[in-house]
Amino acid sequence: MPTAIEIRPLRTDDDRSTFSCGQPDLDRFFQHYARQNQFKLRLAVTYVAASDSRILGFATVAASSLERNRLPSARLRRRLPGYPLPVLRLARLGVHARVQGSGVGRVLLRHVLELALDQRDRLGCVGVVADAKPDAIAFYERFGFVPLEGVREGALHGDPSPMFLAISTIAQSGEK
Repeated sequence: MPTAIEIRPLRTDDDRSTFSCGQPDLDRFFQHYARQNQFKLRLAVTYVAASDSRILGFATVAASSLERNRLPSARLRRRLPGYPLPVLRLARLGVHARVQGSGVGRVLLRHVLELALDQRDRLGCVGVVADAKPDAIAFYERFGFVPLEGVREGALHGDPSPMFLAISTIAQSGEK
């Protein structure tokens, strides 16, 4: 893993033009829409993993909600109210092709999980929903994410599959 990785919000002057993670739709989003979504539309915040002013990866998050009946845990469904539940949505995560496999994605995901804990304490949050690309499902499963059944994304081959990680699981992993 590259030394001295800084995780920080995207800046307006960050050079995103040469970023390539090998997924054209993720590259296109990061190069052309991440800044607009963060600074103009205020829809999401993109965090970058940077080292020596080079962007190694990014994670885009937004506040979202999930219907109780979509939760994968029957125990959670029984305990929580019937209105939409607050979650942190990990909409996109990409790691530059030259550093894939070096732990940058894991560092970004851990940062997102810390954001979820902060959201839980400040606003309320029952978990994280990650929009997992088909070839990234195993990555998320290693952290305990489980597929969300009946959620509309992922209907077409290659579309993201929503996966869920409960805030209680995130909190327990932080205590170890």
